[in-house]
Amino acid sequence: MPGIEVWSQFDHDPRRPDNAPIRASDRDRAVIEGVLADAFAEGRLTRAEYDERTEAALSSRTLGDLVPLVEDLPVARAPRAGSVDLQQQAVRKWEADRREALLGLIGLSALLWTIWAVTMWGEFPWPLFPMGFALMNLARVVVNKRDIVEEHVKRIEKKERKELKRREDDL
Repeated sequence: MPGIEVWSQFDHDPRRPDNAPIRASDRDRAVIEGVLADAFAEGRLTRAEYDERTEAALSSRTLGDLVPLVEDLPVARAPRAGSVDLQQQAVRKWEADRREALLGLIGLSALLWTIWAVTMWGEFPWPLFPMGFALMNLARVVVNKRDIVEEHVKRIEKKERKELKRREDDL
């Protein structure tokens, strides 16, 4: 079980100290039991260690009791890019989108106003209409920053999950 998928199965991330005292559910215990079974199957745990940890998982009361049972296993490690890194990557992508929208507005405006000035000086300033659409696109990117960043984070996480699955399949 890849780390990203394991921790996302919990309603509350048991690695966070503020979630440690929350009572563990049967589903939470089953997730840890699955991690232990995978570790045993991979030869990371002896039969005795597996039995001991599984029994401890089944009798655990809080989320904080579950984490020590798997913290020495690869699944307990943070994903390659932490959530802060994912957020920063997503913000950089949004900044690139904003820059692209701004440069599109500027480039389009310069081109259209030049054409208008050379061919139709004194006529109706038609470049205002396409500029308005480019300006609306820029405003959309700026105003919807939070939603766009969240969508980029989801895309990055999905891409990482696919990469982890691909690597697992290769093994």
